[in-house]
Amino acid sequence: SVFLVMTNPYAHIIEPLDPQKPDHKFFNLKKLKDPRYDQLPFSIRVLLESAVRNCDGFLVKKEDVEKVLNWKVTQSQTVEVPFRPARVILQDFTGVPAVVDFAAMRDAVKKLQGDPEKINPVCPADLVIDHSIQVDFNRKIMMYHNFDCNSYDFTSQNFDILCIGHMHLRFKLRSFGAGVGGIEAEAVMLGQPISMVLPEVIGYKLQGTPNKYITSTDIVLTVTKHLRQVGVVGKFVEFFGPGVAQLSIADRATIANMCPEFGATAAFFPVDQISIHYLNKTSFDIDKVHFLKVYLSANRSCLETYSCSPVSSITVCVCVCLQQGFKGFQVAPERHDVQVSFQFNGAEYSLSHGSVVIAAITSCTNTSNPSVMLGAGLLAQRAVKAGLSVKPYIKTSLSPGSGVVTYYLKESGVMDFLSQLGFEVVGYGCMTCIGNSGPLPESVVEAITQGDLVAAGVLSGNRNFEGRVHPNTRANYLASPPLVIAYAIAGTMRIDFEKEPLAVNSQGKEVFLRDIWPTREEIQAVERQFVIPAMFKEVYEKVEKVNERWNSLKAPSDKLYTWDPNSTYIKSPPFFDGLTRELQTPNSITDAYVLLNLGDSVTTDHISPAGNIARNSAAARYLTSRGLTPREFNSYGSRRGNDAVMARGTFANIRLFNKFINKQAPSTIYLPTEETMDVFDAAEKYQQAGHPLLILSGKEYGSGSSRDWAAKGPFLLGIKAVLAESYERIHRSNLVGMGIIPLEYLPGDSAESLGLTGRERYTVIIPPQITPRMTVDIKLDTGKTFQAKMRFDTDVELTYFHHGGILNYMIRKMSQN
Repeated sequence: SVFLVMTNPYAHIIEPLDPQKPDHKFFNLKKLKDPRYDQLPFSIRVLLESAVRNCDGFLVKKEDVEKVLNWKVTQSQTVEVPFRPARVILQDFTGVPAVVDFAAMRDAVKKLQGDPEKINPVCPADLVIDHSIQVDFNRKIMMYHNFDCNSYDFTSQNFDILCIGHMHLRFKLRSFGAGVGGIEAEAVMLGQPISMVLPEVIGYKLQGTPNKYITSTDIVLTVTKHLRQVGVVGKFVEFFGPGVAQLSIADRATIANMCPEFGATAAFFPVDQISIHYLNKTSFDIDKVHFLKVYLSANRSCLETYSCSPVSSITVCVCVCLQQGFKGFQVAPERHDVQVSFQFNGAEYSLSHGSVVIAAITSCTNTSNPSVMLGAGLLAQRAVKAGLSVKPYIKTSLSPGSGVVTYYLKESGVMDFLSQLGFEVVGYGCMTCIGNSGPLPESVVEAITQGDLVAAGVLSGNRNFEGRVHPNTRANYLASPPLVIAYAIAGTMRIDFEKEPLAVNSQGKEVFLRDIWPTREEIQAVERQFVIPAMFKEVYEKVEKVNERWNSLKAPSDKLYTWDPNSTYIKSPPFFDGLTRELQTPNSITDAYVLLNLGDSVTTDHISPAGNIARNSAAARYLTSRGLTPREFNSYGSRRGNDAVMARGTFANIRLFNKFINKQAPSTIYLPTEETMDVFDAAEKYQQAGHPLLILSGKEYGSGSSRDWAAKGPFLLGIKAVLAESYERIHRSNLVGMGIIPLEYLPGDSAESLGLTGRERYTVIIPPQITPRMTVDIKLDTGKTFQAKMRFDTDVELTYFHHGGILNYMIRKMSQN
């Protein structure tokens, strides 16, 4: 804005990007004439540019710019800086709750005599609905075969349309570069910078040339595994070296998309000529392409001579060994070869441990990567011509992330072969990866249950946490789209592709994977011919225009949302009930019970599952009480706008391992009476009795996907603090955002070393003056005392805590005149 430029102390470094277009201006950081700038990693320069551009002396100050410039020193000093993203991109699992929160926040601001219209995005925000579609679910909204998203009659279905003033976002409820939590994203949309600690930067050097038989997905999964082993939680990762030129933009995006898997805050690839080529290919705005060309020209020497300046440098030779085989899953050796026969469509089949029952090429950055999608198509073509097929009981699906994929698969002539193997386009969305795989045939479920089998799912997504893909697949593997097809044909994960044939065809010939696997050169030749700019232009031009009925839907323009008490999808959340202008002094947590005693690697899927609502669950009982039948339950993900369902779904993952009951189940022990019950029911009894609650956990608590309900749900259960050995970065900030204290054992301590059983009563002493990362005393009713660190990492996070959470802070801020 003009005001910001006038007040910005760095306005003197603004200059036209192109003398021929003087209206296009930018902050030329070279004009700072600071020698430290040339020593900064590229990703830190992004933070610097943001700080300089947004420097207003209030939310972003000159000393913040100095902190970033001094990164070589400050990176190891837990220094806090504000970061103001230019845009927020939300997927629906995060975006829909955000819009519901905004509606509730408007109500809260109104109650505090503020202007509710202040609750409105002040930066561009995009909400993409791609997590809400299920395969074969019994609703018309489901997309079967060659379903055309653009021609579907949305008006024939019932809608919950949530519209608040200028926030006119319509979404179907019937039936988010750097990742942040959904709760943080809401504050960003309202103009609040993200408070972040300046990170260390890890340089990851790529060199060599990929083997002609490996796919981009193989590279991605290898890099992911390696970074997990190195340990990059909370850090930036920059990729450099001659091997980067071997990676397409789609490859780079797929690696960056795996950040939640290896724990980094961001994965950064500097702009190069491949970036320019991609933008031209996808018909990107020509002015922006020109901008990047000028940028490249200005930074050529820097790009060519860049060597890793960060703390540590890692070199990886890009190669991959495909991992095969059944991993045991604690099955006794004498039961490894058990077979269970069953009938399906009049024929007899058998299942064993490792049998594939779900094979999904599912929406992800993988399915937006033409090389692996065309590779899958070519593999399917050769498999069909070799006489191979997929057993009919295996649930196969193809759910691309874009209509462009369908376009080039058809144009290249491979779509028919994919369909013949059962991989037809069932819609455009994450589906299986997010747990929307839909039901398996009853006879298959009965066989799995009868034999207590470890059945397998194989998918081309980026998440395979326990209990996420399907409740009946205990083993779930990530694989490239071609490998998904290969495992579907083999029907089992217990195969050595080097030594064993995929199958025997109708002529009795053994067909090996190597017989039908396309090389990178073959795939690239097809990609060059059929993936052209015109198809991107044609498909994306239709998105906002083609469906007149969707575009003609009317939504109210009221400042406040009118909540429908009969809706089981959208409900006004109780987060702000009783909120006052005055701050409440944080009190110590006194005599808290432990609701759950958990181990390592508890994921957000364990905390807040996204998929199937079990018929015997607390959420199912609630929906039944509202008059719904099991076929109408839908999924937890689809009901993320209803806190009553989501609270009951908290810790409802069937693979949750609670040490109190020593088995996998969404249950716990209500300690006052020693009763075993659903987690929600126990939490409700504790709250009715006025008892605060804690969670005990091990390492990497909250790992995996960012999911705001994994913090909101525990808040509604009455959980006041989590005591863990370590946290996933975004989940820790989400806990802070909901006013839950993230406590961390001191180095060397753990529940085991301290002799904690979880049956003790815990008192956490909160002192009057709190500082970031301070150590506090925890007293047990047994007389034992130990210390833990409060993981409020910045002063801003402490401010949020004093307000009871970031959203409460924003409401009070927006209520001021």
